Amino acid sequence: MSSPVSARSASLWSLFAPGHLGASLMLAGGISLYAVETYVTATIMPSVVRDIGGLPLFAWVTTLYVTASVLGSVFIAIRPRGMSLNRTYSIGAALFLLGSLICAIAPSMETVLIGRAVQGFGAGTLATLGYAFIRYAYPESLWNKASTLYAAIWGISTFVGPTLGGFFAEGSAWRHAFALIVPFALAMGLLAPWLLPRGEDDRQETKAPVGQMVLLTVSLLLVSFAGTTENVGLRLWLVVGAAIAIGGMVVVERRASLRLLPRGGIALSMPISRVYLAMFMLLGALTCDIYIPYFLQTLHRVTPLVSGYIVALVALGWTAAAFLSSNFKGETMRRSIIWGGLMEAACIGLLAFSLARPNPEGDLMLLSAATVLIFGMGFGVGLGWAHLVTHILHLAADDEKDKASAGITTMQSLGSAFGAALAGVTVNSTGLLHPGGLEGNASAAAWLFALFALPALAAALAALSLPRPRFGEMTA
Repeated sequence: MSSPVSARSASLWSLFAPGHLGASLMLAGGISLYAVETYVTATIMPSVVRDIGGLPLFAWVTTLYVTASVLGSVFIAIRPRGMSLNRTYSIGAALFLLGSLICAIAPSMETVLIGRAVQGFGAGTLATLGYAFIRYAYPESLWNKASTLYAAIWGISTFVGPTLGGFFAEGSAWRHAFALIVPFALAMGLLAPWLLPRGEDDRQETKAPVGQMVLLTVSLLLVSFAGTTENVGLRLWLVVGAAIAIGGMVVVERRASLRLLPRGGIALSMPISRVYLAMFMLLGALTCDIYIPYFLQTLHRVTPLVSGYIVALVALGWTAAAFLSSNFKGETMRRSIIWGGLMEAACIGLLAFSLARPNPEGDLMLLSAATVLIFGMGFGVGLGWAHLVTHILHLAADDEKDKASAGITTMQSLGSAFGAALAGVTVNSTGLLHPGGLEGNASAAAWLFALFALPALAAALAALSLPRPRFGEMTA
């Protein structure tokens, strides 16, 4: 265990003190690999299709990655008995390396899909270990700071990923984007046993909850496919099917002796379930941003490059709020989650009156208002996210903290996947396709932002019922 650090002396930079530097670099590195690769791949995929074909399989590049990452996160909780966390980190890095190498040499899109699945499993493992290691690598006074650092990494990756991908977007250069990751993953896998604490294996159960994992996978595949099909009716039925699969998972989880989530994870009467619910809702609401560049370009005549930078303000807002709230303690942490959810809801809802308006003349006042609100969306999530992670680490029983950490990644993936699919259903059903044009786009945007303010509001309401934190003001 690291040396104690009092809450008063703790700061974000304490994570990079000599006693914590190695662990911070490794854990931040694992999450940055996951985050940057997500955005790099999104940038280079059109080049991949132009080079080796496979346009019908385009959407599955992301679908398989996200699904495999959830399974990788679950692996942390069901790994073989006696396998230390730092050795598990090495396995995750090795799988990420292998998947990247497969993608780099892939002769066809089918091979790319195999590589992305392997890569996703490793990425999910590394991202989850970032949370699982917090309690071993740092004193309690730094837990919230570590969560803040991870949130900042995701924000920074939104800028770095597309920029890096742009360097490899010509011809077959996309292969170098995957090959570039290999030496970093190799170094991290080799260094993990030396720079990371072993991590005590205090789990009582290591068997896999197969039923819940199957239903969760089916749900993710259905909702991901729903986000890609152009048939509105089919898309709606796929979302319904995904919701049924999630409902089935909840029923099985409630009755099963082998659980996917920690005790109380699906019972709304328990605080930990309401934390997971808030995470799911915050991320689900935020995914309405996938249509912001399109509406900026069609309704406000903004260029593609500028629209890309404007939507990146979501991540910048998240990062700024994460740093601003990193020193919050006790009751202030809970209030930060509540106000963050309310701010996200307000900013998304107000976009229905600013961004969702035809502005062919490019009125800067209207566009500026929308830009501020887009920043505010991310700022609201950033105010509360690190504190939600800290809640999870404290509320979970000692023998289920690995499972609780895996649940964080699961809620992130589920929220983003369901949010993206429901956003597609909403806009395609409210004017984007018919009648289309300025009128149809304005209608679709108004409905999208009005409806997606509701999940953020639900997250704030869930946070209202959380107990007053009894952590954050104590020494380690």
